[in-house]
Amino acid sequence: MPRSAPRLVRYGVTTGGARRFGLPCGGMLELLLEFEPDPAALAELVQRLEARQLVRRTVDCRSGAASLKAASAPGPLHFDGTTLSSTFGPQYRMLLIGAGALAEYVATMALFNDFAVTLCDPRAEHRDTWAVAGVHITIEMPDDAVRIFAPDARSCIVALSHDPKLDDLALLEALHSPAFYVGAIGSRRNANSRTQRFIEHFDETEASVQRLHSPVGLYIGSKTPAEIAVSVMAEIIAVKNGAVPARRLRAEFRSPSAAHHD
Repeated sequence: MPRSAPRLVRYGVTTGGARRFGLPCGGMLELLLEFEPDPAALAELVQRLEARQLVRRTVDCRSGAASLKAASAPGPLHFDGTTLSSTFGPQYRMLLIGAGALAEYVATMALFNDFAVTLCDPRAEHRDTWAVAGVHITIEMPDDAVRIFAPDARSCIVALSHDPKLDDLALLEALHSPAFYVGAIGSRRNANSRTQRFIEHFDETEASVQRLHSPVGLYIGSKTPAEIAVSVMAEIIAVKNGAVPARRLRAEFRSPSAAHHD
């Protein structure tokens, strides 16, 4: 039996329709319905995503035939009435170093934003207080955890333990990874001390430490763990989405004094 051609449906064409489907500001939603897509092709797409590959899928709207092609970067949705092309990528991931109240708030917000979250803390007394479900927990030392995590361009790493012995191990490994964001908690004084320590004792350079967001987060006058988590997640999402270049973020939104208390 021949495959049925896809069908385009629109919601929100009328004011009543927009209200019915909860579309804001008179918006319109268009869906391309595919009938009986090839199971083997869908399985291949899933396999590629599980292998953390970026894939461009194109559908012929007349025949329903679909093709997959490796993509080097995310691209916008393209629809010209004849073909629909969209980029599918592996899930964004976050590695947190150090269990605690701040890490719990950051993890919760990351989960809401569809990040897969891993927590690393070799300290049993800190892990035992963890209360956020849906987070993978590892007890490896932080540098080993970063290597096992295998960061890619859709990964971020945030050191929140307040313990230089743990945070430094993770950061020295993460700075040379493809992760799109590397951050660390601490005051400006501690951030400057960390930079000097990395350059003097661990052969880092001014260029390599420029990748590090520290003090972590946008300056919003945050004081409590929940408020600091908002600033951390806001900066991560801004860098992820390319809303503001990373260096401008640090220049424009950071306070001249400490962003967060020790």
